[in-house]
Amino acid sequence: MKKLLLYSFTCLSLAVLLSGCSSKGGNSSSKTGIPYANRKSKTNASGAFAVATQYKRAPGPGLIPIEGGVLVVGGSAIEVPGVEPNIYNYKRQVTVPSFYMDETEVSNTDWLEYLHWIRYNYPEDRELYYNELPDTLVWRSALSYNEPYVDNYLRHPAYRDYPVVGVSWEQASRYCEWRTSRANEFILREKGILTDYKTLNAGNTGKGNNATAAATPKPDKPFNTDAYLNGQYDDKGKNAPVDYNTKAGAATTTAGSGKGNAQPRRTATLEDGVIMQPYRLPTEAEWEYAALGLIGNTEYENINQNKIYPWNGLGVSSASKKTRGMIQANFKRAPGDYMGVGGSLNDKGDLTVPVIQYAANDFGLFNMAGNVNEWVNDVYRTGTFTDADAFNPYRGNYFTNKKLEDTQSGKISLDKYGNPIKENAYSGRKQTWAEKQAQAKRVDSISKSTDPQTIGTANVYQADQRGYRDRQNTILNEEGVTLVNDKSRVYKGGSWNDMAYWLNPATRRFLQQDESSAEVGFRCAMTMLGAPEISTVGKRSFKTPPPKPYRVGRSK
Repeated sequence: MKKLLLYSFTCLSLAVLLSGCSSKGGNSSSKTGIPYANRKSKTNASGAFAVATQYKRAPGPGLIPIEGGVLVVGGSAIEVPGVEPNIYNYKRQVTVPSFYMDETEVSNTDWLEYLHWIRYNYPEDRELYYNELPDTLVWRSALSYNEPYVDNYLRHPAYRDYPVVGVSWEQASRYCEWRTSRANEFILREKGILTDYKTLNAGNTGKGNNATAAATPKPDKPFNTDAYLNGQYDDKGKNAPVDYNTKAGAATTTAGSGKGNAQPRRTATLEDGVIMQPYRLPTEAEWEYAALGLIGNTEYENINQNKIYPWNGLGVSSASKKTRGMIQANFKRAPGDYMGVGGSLNDKGDLTVPVIQYAANDFGLFNMAGNVNEWVNDVYRTGTFTDADAFNPYRGNYFTNKKLEDTQSGKISLDKYGNPIKENAYSGRKQTWAEKQAQAKRVDSISKSTDPQTIGTANVYQADQRGYRDRQNTILNEEGVTLVNDKSRVYKGGSWNDMAYWLNPATRRFLQQDESSAEVGFRCAMTMLGAPEISTVGKRSFKTPPPKPYRVGRSK
């Protein structure tokens, strides 16, 4: 069946910050009649409300939109006699919201870019650089000559487009956080909301450079999305949003404008729609849904053909006329057979293969089976989907707050790298103002205490929910010690060293979050905000009447 082409998006999500007209009430509030703030308007009063009415969502760099829907988790599982059922999900119908997923696995080049940024911004911090190095010793084996991979797999250009391996779940999560700030900074500088690259480069080199130069200028401190949104990264470019909440003349615009009485500028906020959501690891349900790719077999809510792999058919070889018989993923076809016979290699790879190889699935994702297993965000339990919610199921929540440095101003504490310091969440609901102030005083006094009993009373709210409703933590090793705990993380998808059975999206295994393997890599995901439908082309829908503009003195 032909792949459904449901969408076409640009790579960067850039929102228009100017308010043109409201989606509900023209260029004025439909509830108060007060005009919205507009840079083009000459009648804006101080304190006017600005609305980003021209926002258009699009995926961040490297991502593909995945339209969500119903999934029977574990529904594609192949039950094999003698195989324990905990390697696949218990079958249950759930709903996965729409989201974004990386088109490919994160490659060696992607990770080397991360390492380069660390070395460039923190040249003296050898510990930080070392901690983010993949464990290349995962290739080492007592009875295999793999030393060339130990030395070359990560850095040699022959493997630049191959998936990075030897990366722990913890490292992958930190990469997602780093990628979020780098992508947001690029958008803001390209739009001139922050000082643009051309201006920064001109200041660093004494002459103007191309605004899209690959070399990132070294700022006074690295940009962090959370710190910026909290007003703790003071950089306003020439296109920074106008601050309608400050009287004109109270401050100047960006440096070099020469207009001391012009309307002041502010940092962008979430309300402007220009800041992307964080990159993160996908949940297990998201990963399974995206890998299976049933959207290509769906018409009017009817799934006309199920799958056991990311492609159609019962086998692992292609049935298409032009590629008939070719293996559709990188895996171990039989014990000892990693790539086939010389002159006719079956999967074109001995170990891993480039992140773009074989055909993409019906969502447009590459290598969702084979090549490397992939980390997902979930904590492993055998019965996750018997306990988890039916909407957006996930086990692994550990609720945190950004630690406050100043409770009055709301300034958050940052570590030496400019990242917010996290602490356990205090409450599962919005506290009253009095409760919030009392909590802040209590936390401050406890932080100064050295009494263990006092420290232990810092918070009665259970922020760590990784073991919530955990009734099946019973997998033991030979010594009788549990192998599953709150740091056991799920990985899925099968690898170059796995038999075809593990290519089924329902299969699941686990590894400790600080461990790594030559068979495990990852890709990132991002939450999609707003309506779940990605494309309305060719689809039936109800007509929405146009908004009625509010007019002062309108007759009843």
